[in-house]
Amino acid sequence: MAGERARFEDRILVPLGERSYEIVLAENFVRLRHELAPLGLGRRAFVLTDRHVAPHYLLPVARALRATGLQVTGAILPSGEREKSLARYRQLLGLLLAAGLGRADTLVALGGGVVGDLGGFAAATYLRGIALVQLPTTLLAMVDASIGGKVGVNVTEGKNLVGAFHQPRLVYAALATLDTLPSREFRSGLAEVVKAGMIGDRRLIRHLEIELDPILRRERKPLAMAIARAVRVKVAVVSADEREAGRRMILNYGHTIGHAIEAATGYRRFRHGEAVALGMAAAAHLGTAAGITPREVGERQNRLLERAGLPIRVRALPGARIMGNLRYDKKIRNEKLRFILTPEVGSASVREQLWNEHLRHAIDSITMS
Repeated sequence: MAGERARFEDRILVPLGERSYEIVLAENFVRLRHELAPLGLGRRAFVLTDRHVAPHYLLPVARALRATGLQVTGAILPSGEREKSLARYRQLLGLLLAAGLGRADTLVALGGGVVGDLGGFAAATYLRGIALVQLPTTLLAMVDASIGGKVGVNVTEGKNLVGAFHQPRLVYAALATLDTLPSREFRSGLAEVVKAGMIGDRRLIRHLEIELDPILRRERKPLAMAIARAVRVKVAVVSADEREAGRRMILNYGHTIGHAIEAATGYRRFRHGEAVALGMAAAAHLGTAAGITPREVGERQNRLLERAGLPIRVRALPGARIMGNLRYDKKIRNEKLRFILTPEVGSASVREQLWNEHLRHAIDSITMS
């Protein structure tokens, strides 16, 4: 079995002209140095990671970087969404300066979405931009956060309201890192896999329906297939609309209300994927009320989310606060929210939504009495 795992590899190109890069899905970090060597990453690499990831993977990553001739420094953060803040960003800039990183050097983000977003935003803005390498270690980061160049931090009013577009030079996902991921974090990441299928790949949804039990056991073959299909959905969208001028908005399916839920609960109560699952359930309700999403489409989605151990209804959601936070959503145009809705499994559309009873009822639909 170990030999079979060592041979696993999939490579997916993100075609963005001179900003093109590869996403490498591998079993472990054995080949990382070979992927890094031709990239020209300067003289110094700063590895940003967190306290849960560092004991498992910092050493092999540092060895791979040193094997390419890079001088390695770094920082280990506490874990959690609250670390993705302006205060932590300012501190990180100071650490990069103290480490002597120059414009030709590289920041390596080793961890989940928080590390990738925070590190990516620092890389985008430090000295007006340095190279970024993403090494995602969570399912959510592998299929979503590490891909596409959207980086940023949270503020009190909402999630990811301060950020930039900064494409990585490489995304290298070692699937063995998922073996040490806590169950709740793994299930949280499945929300983004379901999202990818709902907006762009009905075969992925069918694969999840058939193979969900072995995927939850983290059996490599069905899990790797689900990850690869979800990644290809995102790559197809990003390569057609890099800076979210239009089509890329569909990647925010479930995120409009999901982000508002996270902000309204202080980024403490829910994992990101859990909030997205609630947002997807609310979006399905909104789409059905608007005559766009057939009821059976929403029900199929929600059954899959529940089987994955994700919430579609919870108690005591602060509805008024969620409605208030929606007003800070980045997709608002002319004082109208833009919601992503699913007319069928594997297809998505962007629709303007007024602040009306349908929206309030969608939020009520995910709140248990």
